[in-house]
Amino acid sequence: MKPLASPGAVGRLQALAPTWRADLVAGLVVAVLLIPQSLAYAMLAGLPPQVGLYASLLPLLAYAALGSSPVLGLGPVAVLALMITQGLSGLPAGVSVEAGALVLAAEVGLLLALAALLRLDALSSLLSVPALRGFENGATLMIAASQLPVLLGSAAAGSTLPMLVRSALQQGVTPLSAAWGVTAIGLLLLSRRAGSRLLARLAPLLLLVAAMALSALTPAADGVAQVGALPSLALPLGLPLLSTALWLQLLPSAALVALMGFVSSLAVAESLAQRRGEKLLPAAEMRGLAAANLVAAVSGGMPVAGSFSRSILLHEAGSQSRWSLVFVAGFMGLAMLVLAEPLAHLPKPVLAATIVVAVLGGFTLRHYRDVWRYARAEGLLMIAVTAAVLLWSVGAALAIGVVGSIALLIQRTAQPHVARIGRVPGTHHYRNVERYRVECRPEVVGLRIDESLVFTNARGLADVVLARVHEHRSAVGEPQRVLLLMAPVNHIDLSGLTALQELHAALQREGLRLEFSEVKGPVLDRLRAVGWLERYDVSLYLSHHDGVQAGEHGLRPSLADHDAPGQL
Repeated sequence: MKPLASPGAVGRLQALAPTWRADLVAGLVVAVLLIPQSLAYAMLAGLPPQVGLYASLLPLLAYAALGSSPVLGLGPVAVLALMITQGLSGLPAGVSVEAGALVLAAEVGLLLALAALLRLDALSSLLSVPALRGFENGATLMIAASQLPVLLGSAAAGSTLPMLVRSALQQGVTPLSAAWGVTAIGLLLLSRRAGSRLLARLAPLLLLVAAMALSALTPAADGVAQVGALPSLALPLGLPLLSTALWLQLLPSAALVALMGFVSSLAVAESLAQRRGEKLLPAAEMRGLAAANLVAAVSGGMPVAGSFSRSILLHEAGSQSRWSLVFVAGFMGLAMLVLAEPLAHLPKPVLAATIVVAVLGGFTLRHYRDVWRYARAEGLLMIAVTAAVLLWSVGAALAIGVVGSIALLIQRTAQPHVARIGRVPGTHHYRNVERYRVECRPEVVGLRIDESLVFTNARGLADVVLARVHEHRSAVGEPQRVLLLMAPVNHIDLSGLTALQELHAALQREGLRLEFSEVKGPVLDRLRAVGWLERYDVSLYLSHHDGVQAGEHGLRPSLADHDAPGQL
């Protein structure tokens, strides 16, 4: 009788079983958190609550098919919800926010797909860590502030802090709504202090269920704003509104949402991949996010990205593969069938409380303190981005973050760092004279260039080197040659090459020779391609110590000694 499966196939199935079980458990745990978050973040974006559920179903399957991270918790996220709110303000007459959200998701997906096609995943480097953290912290505070009116039963509204404060001063507070909201916050905080991680994770869902039951079965929520009757939770499959004017109006907001969604998702996925010892593929992440947003656009959803809290939860729950997202989508589909009627009785202050506690749980001032101590310029950038989110707009904050990050890079590299170096006694090692006790020979100025020579810093090279030569002349004696340790130089562009020519001329006027040591192979190949070393009669040494000692014996190396490609 023929066996049903080979021993090898049986072994593979047995090996897969624990992975499937782990992914199933992780999917269930994250779905518990995703249900209240999906409802809350849709409401935060000014959309009907069911839109959050739609965005947590088919888009997860699309990412699971094309993405690369086994623990990226995809779905609606708080930061994007705030950006969506601002992006959908001022829609043309007759266009609903639901229709606008579908167009926004489609544009985000198409922009990410185009970026993936053009291999632009390096766009993630446009936002430095200080800019990204400043944006996230500012968005966190703005999200919490935007939910306070809902929490307190006030009609105040506004997309920035000044607008919200002005509106709040003109509106009153509903005491019963405030009681529901404050009580919900208190219960959520108590669940976090109980010491049980399981209770803390289940608390938002348990609270929503209890609030729905009280509201439906008792008069305790009479007079409190509720989610209200929901339409059928059957997926509304179809194309987004095809209006050229609307697509052009939302395109700038879509570009910002796409950039922030990709950068933040990649940051979360990369940090967890490093922790798990796994390899992440940024290009695959971009394709996965593009597919997820395109699917959201045709299934009644909203723009989606990776969530830090859900991703951490997937990791801690033992997710082993992207099948966990498939299971999350399955449990979300089940929830859509079960929760359709009860959700109508959910008090909005309770939903707002889950948002406030969730977003503020990740806020900390420690990042500001640490970056201020480490690099004040980057600390100022973080504070400026946070302030822009609160006081101006999300788009302005992202622009400040990108421009500020580039400006800091240019400022840091505007002048190459050139250290004067000497020999550590008894060794062949050469170190900065300002940091170590070293020996320097009068006839040779040893310098180490600590940057690649490119257009941003090349103009200052000659001035910096001449300043170090004058320091050497004052401290040690009259030099005859300048020996540049080039090991840290990874690239020399045309501007850098021109700067080296100007340096050679400046040293000639001082009666000094220019020499190189430890030039990297790719850099040396380019210099040889144009015959630069021969044209300017620049000596080349395999090691810096050889270069220093060569003067003692009156020796100069031959370029033929280093003809092997990539030898240095």
